[in-house]
Amino acid sequence: MTTRKLEKSEWSAFFNDVSKGLKDAQAEIEIASLKLGDQIEATWLPLYGVVYDPKDDIFEIALKGLDHLIQKPREVYLEEEAGKLVNVEIVDGDNNHQIVRFREPRGKS
Repeated sequence: MTTRKLEKSEWSAFFNDVSKGLKDAQAEIEIASLKLGDQIEATWLPLYGVVYDPKDDIFEIALKGLDHLIQKPREVYLEEEAGKLVNVEIVDGDNNHQIVRFREPRGKS
């Protein structure tokens, strides 16, 4: 597996492209924080999309029954295996690490 940092200028286009290929995708969200410890926000829910809104500087992760928002993201890291996305780690303005894991690796659309 390889990990790479995604530059902020790429966020919108990259996640719009990924979201198009999410048919039947399931994901879990883990939040790792020095203040709160590690917590699971969602476990293997259907994933509808991941989008970045540069105007409001916010990520939205839409899952069945949950709309997870990440405000003021600073960094985004992608973990990939054989060219497919395994998980996404978003570091927010409070230095919380929010990790979106895909049940099955996802290719871009």
